[in-house]
Amino acid sequence: MSTSRTPAQPPAREAERQPAYYEHARSYNRDTGLFQPYRHAVVEALPLKRGQVVLDVGCGTGLCCGLLRDKVGPGGTVIGIEESPEMAAVAREYIAREGWRNVTVLQSPAEDARLEATADAALFCAVHDILQSPRALRNVMVSLGPGAWVAAGGGKWAAPVMVAVNSMVRMVHAPYVRSFSGFDRPWRHLEQLVEDVQVQEMAFGGGYVMTGRTPA
Repeated sequence: MSTSRTPAQPPAREAERQPAYYEHARSYNRDTGLFQPYRHAVVEALPLKRGQVVLDVGCGTGLCCGLLRDKVGPGGTVIGIEESPEMAAVAREYIAREGWRNVTVLQSPAEDARLEATADAALFCAVHDILQSPRALRNVMVSLGPGAWVAAGGGKWAAPVMVAVNSMVRMVHAPYVRSFSGFDRPWRHLEQLVEDVQVQEMAFGGGYVMTGRTPA
């Protein structure tokens, strides 16, 4: 008599994870290489000074860490926050290879991250799911000082008439988001927590860069 076994189901949080962030963590840099110019654009939109502390929220494999370190210099500090253990491991290996002693990665969901330092700025680059979590945003904002700069960027829906653009947007971003909810205005929760909000659309409306400052 033979019996069949039902595979054990992963925990709820594990089931929500996108394969791109664990199964494909080692190929993430290659898979998203075409997005690197947009990462540069989001980082460039973040006014930073030498010696400052900046948070890279949802830092992934650390592709923005070097760009941020270039802006704050060796006397500044870059703190990455990354939920995926696999992505955080790749980021730490990258940081170790580069010898960046002022760049660290905290492996934690953004909702639960606990930071001892008060940061001068925060980056949210291609982290749609985090931007849709008011709890995660509030937790990050607690770690920012008054008047701290915030920059966010990533994909979004273009105008409905831009059918071809939106088809491309869906294809490119589907592996990296749990839900397209809020994709028409990804910064909607963040803009409620900051002032002086500026939004620039990119890629025919299929992308954006948003900046703002915490209340002084």
